[in-house]
Amino acid sequence: MNETLPERLAEIVEDFRLCQGREKLELLLQYAESLPPLPAHLEGRLDAMESVPECMTPVSVAVEWLADGAVFHFAVPAESPTVRGYAAIIAEGLRGATPEDILHLPSDFYMRMGLQEVVTSQRLNGMAAIVAHVKRLALARLEESPR
Repeated sequence: MNETLPERLAEIVEDFRLCQGREKLELLLQYAESLPPLPAHLEGRLDAMESVPECMTPVSVAVEWLADGAVFHFAVPAESPTVRGYAAIIAEGLRGATPEDILHLPSDFYMRMGLQEVVTSQRLNGMAAIVAHVKRLALARLEESPR
């Protein structure tokens, strides 16, 4: 069922799917702690990033389109570990993805992870907001690229 997911994201989804109950939350918190710091050129420059206004937590994102695919950078407050975990999953799972890969990502792929078993639907809205935003960034990239 992971055929439409980039390889690394499919692995992450499977890791969560195999976890039970609190293990899912613990894994999500591990991802939250692993969210990379912003690179030097974005440090202290939230104005150079896009906010994700649909998310209740302040989330800022920037993407670099490198020759080998996307690199996402997220700024999420430390006091929002659930959303930091979502951002880390997206950053790691979509590293190296093409804009086409991202656009073909099922908008609700994270439901395969079973997170709805351990977080409220309101909290899942944060993941939905981040996914929608990275898809918009991918679409913008395709629209600006010469064919």
